[in-house]
Amino acid sequence: MSGHLRKLGLRKLGLGLIAGLMASTAAVAAEPAKGPKTYLGVDISYANEMDDCGAVYRSGGKAVEQYQFFKDAGSNIARIRLWNDPKWTNYSNIADVTKSIKRAKAAGLQVLLDFHYSDDWADGEKQLAPKAWEKLSTPDQAKALYAFTYDTLVKLDAQGLMPDLVQVGNETNGEIVSTLAKAKDPINWERNALLFNAGIKAVRDAGAKGSKNPRVMLHIAQPDTVEDWFAAAAKAGVTDYDMIGISYYSKWSKRSMAQLGESINRLRHTYAADVVVVETSYPFTTEGADSSPNLLGEDSLIPGYPATQEGQKKYLIDLTQLVFANGGTGVFYWEPAWVSTKCKTRWGTGSNWENSTLFDFKGQPVEGIKWLSSTYAMPVETTFKVAAGDKAAAFIDGDFLGGAGPRPMVREGADFVYRTRLMPGASVTVATAPTAEAVEAASAVTATISAKPSAVRLPAQP
Repeated sequence: MSGHLRKLGLRKLGLGLIAGLMASTAAVAAEPAKGPKTYLGVDISYANEMDDCGAVYRSGGKAVEQYQFFKDAGSNIARIRLWNDPKWTNYSNIADVTKSIKRAKAAGLQVLLDFHYSDDWADGEKQLAPKAWEKLSTPDQAKALYAFTYDTLVKLDAQGLMPDLVQVGNETNGEIVSTLAKAKDPINWERNALLFNAGIKAVRDAGAKGSKNPRVMLHIAQPDTVEDWFAAAAKAGVTDYDMIGISYYSKWSKRSMAQLGESINRLRHTYAADVVVVETSYPFTTEGADSSPNLLGEDSLIPGYPATQEGQKKYLIDLTQLVFANGGTGVFYWEPAWVSTKCKTRWGTGSNWENSTLFDFKGQPVEGIKWLSSTYAMPVETTFKVAAGDKAAAFIDGDFLGGAGPRPMVREGADFVYRTRLMPGASVTVATAPTAEAVEAASAVTATISAKPSAVRLPAQP
């Protein structure tokens, strides 16, 4: 938002004219527009391993299957991770992922396939190249990344298992397909862009020849650096994606929930992409069911959200409402079914997450599961319009942009328009001008957003 708008220093129109504008708002209906798809998702990549380890989940006194349980509880999509060649485990390889996608689709869930481009965990602290790619040149790594992505999707599609969404990388804060030694080095964006664009192209090419075109997501851990990362990506030529995914765990973020919402709002106005919180979690207790240390403990708590079943539920409902209110399109929970079992991991026997799942220590659903079936207030389609006249361009700024700065409007017939989604009842202050620089001194209009899709006609530009 411009400095004048921030300080409310723009010249305001007279009350009579504002009233007239508000009356025209109700009378001018916006063109019908479908809102974005919304996602309430669960990452249950551990499902097959949990079954093999003897985990039992119960609801209403009966044993339940994970995917079907979450679908019935209100989820509409399952997120499933894929490693390249994880010789240290029998899970999250292509055979395991194929089984998982079959289960998800059998339950009626959409699928988000999460390519880590590593033989092990890729996250905000490390992006380790698969062993088979370690000694390749960057151009050859890009070719290998393309081939792995494309071949995987083609093989899945041949079995009727093409995912609906595809992540090109997981928590890719640092340079992808890299080494631990380079994990904290500045990103070489020429190299990084080559690799990302290879993965994106592979998804597009597989989709063009397949049964469906998966939406492409890029994913950053924590809102702290997400805006800077996407600005750098755009400058480097990484632009062909449909979704921005953000991990949000208070333990690893210095940003509050409110600040997360502000970032989501700016991102969705800056890029032609839907924004989702693709990973979050919250403990329902700080106790443990095994000797394996819990990753989320007292250091993960937010004031007002105690480590109780009610506290976990409140966090999830409030976070999801925050995401939707700021124009985001969904929330995914990680990892709601990684309960404690007799199995050993590299960190100990049991689970590091059993206090943060959506099942208690006896395998019964906790109160947090109700997050999926809660009712959320949703933003409505709002179209700002200004007569084009003899102007070659128009820019709009307002407090609803959250500081994203003046945005270009689109010419449609005799008008310039800007379409967005805003919460019903919100009061917004808006101004337009022929150039981005001129918006700051333009006359501002204050309008209240309707409860239904509508258009707000703004005064003609001088």
